[in-house]
Order: sequence, then C-alpha cells, then structure tokens
Amino acid sequence: MEGNRLELKVEHLVVALSGTDIVKNISLHVDNGQFVGIIGPNGCGKSTLLKSIYKVLKPRKGTVFLDQRNVITSNPKYIAQQMAVVGQFNDMNFEFTVFEMVMMGRTPHKHLMEADRQEDYALVYAALEKVDLLAYADRSYLTLSGGERQRVLLARAIAQQPQFLVLDEPTNHLDIKYQLHMFSIVKSLQIATLAALHDLSLAAMYCDIIIVVKEGEIVASGRPDEVLTKELIYSVYDVECEIYPNPVDGRLAIAYIST
Repeated sequence: MEGNRLELKVEHLVVALSGTDIVKNISLHVDNGQFVGIIGPNGCGKSTLLKSIYKVLKPRKGTVFLDQRNVITSNPKYIAQQMAVVGQFNDMNFEFTVFEMVMMGRTPHKHLMEADRQEDYALVYAALEKVDLLAYADRSYLTLSGGERQRVLLARAIAQQPQFLVLDEPTNHLDIKYQLHMFSIVKSLQIATLAALHDLSLAAMYCDIIIVVKEGEIVASGRPDEVLTKELIYSVYDVECEIYPNPVDGRLAIAYIST
C-alpha cells in the first residue's frame, strides 16, 4: 500500500431518492491516513452518502474530490484504481472461487483482456493470508458463510491496492473476533478510510474522527471522546447509556440502559 496517499473532500452534497432528499447538504473531509467513521440510526442516510461518494448514486448537488480529482466526473476506472469499497451486501449467483473473487480486485489495474501476472497472484495470495482465508482459495464463494464472504470482499479490496477505502457497515455478518480482526487490518493499511458503522463501541475503538448523522444532516463531529456523550447518544438514538473508560485500555466504553 505504499505510494501517494489520498484525501477526500465532500462539499455540500445533496442526494435524493424518489424525489426526497436523503442526504442534506453534507460536507466532510478525510485526511491522509485517517479513519473516519459515520454513525447514526438506520435510515439516517449513511449508506446513501457513501454510495454517492463511490459513484453508485449521482448526487443532486455538491462535489466529491479525491485528492483534487472530481470523483463524480472522473473516469470510473481511474477512481477504482484509487478507491476500494467493502459493502454490506454480498449476494451473487455466479460460481467463482474465492481466489477468482479476490483476483477481481486487480481488474482496475489491467488493460482489456490482459492476463493475470505473477505480481497479481502474489498480491491475491497475500490478501487472502491477511484475512485468514488462504486455505479457502479454491472454495466456491457461494459455499461460504456470510462472515467468510465479507472477509473475501475485504481481501479483494486489499488486492486492489487502493489509497482510499470505503466501508459500508462491513461487519454486519461478522462475529466479534472477525469484527476486531477486520478493523485491525484496515488500520494497519494506514490509508484514508471512511466507514459507515452501527456499533458505537467499535467506532470508539478504531475511529480517529466520528461524524454523527441524523435525518440526513451532520449533527456532530470530532474525536470519539468529544462526540460520544450520553447526551448525544440519547438525542440521536433515543437510548440512555453511561460512558466510562474501558478498564483494559482507557478508551471509551458504553453501557446501555434498558427501559
């Protein structure tokens, strides 16, 4: 992952679905090497925002710049060479092996019909080893569990050698061990990362900056210890909690109060 690391700037983004603005005038910045998390209740616009950043949805207004290159108007292949995405859905009906799925991450770096090179093989095997799936290389992707599939998608993103990573609630199908494993791997890449997260404890552990979204608007942003207060969590999620230092490492921990 060596080379020029990229930063992301989103300016005044508005994204509409079925005529309704879901993302409302959002601006944000992800600096070189930062892990920025977006949190908020279901339906607040987190995934819609990310989809507009990685060119699945076209915003109604606003701009997205990846290291001063306009993402919205740029060639998709160029963007794919710089930005990788790990999404929350991984359903497909084609018979590919795990190895073939991860090799797809090399596609943006090849010419049409160009054969796989030794470098591509090395990168794919290294990515599979990183996510602890090297022994699954010849398995059919369709036979894997949801969590295993998600780890394959992370391996594909790693093989893509991006300088910017987008994670759209990537741990939905993972047990606790592999949730921690995934975010530790992502942090080790030391590239700018923007992630939509639903687990506030994971956000507190791994994010440098947290952005809080409610009803399509940013209502708070800053370091985890600045943002994750019991008052904010109640106002955004309508849930009472207590915030305390984790006795193991001193980072924030959250205890929810059942009503």
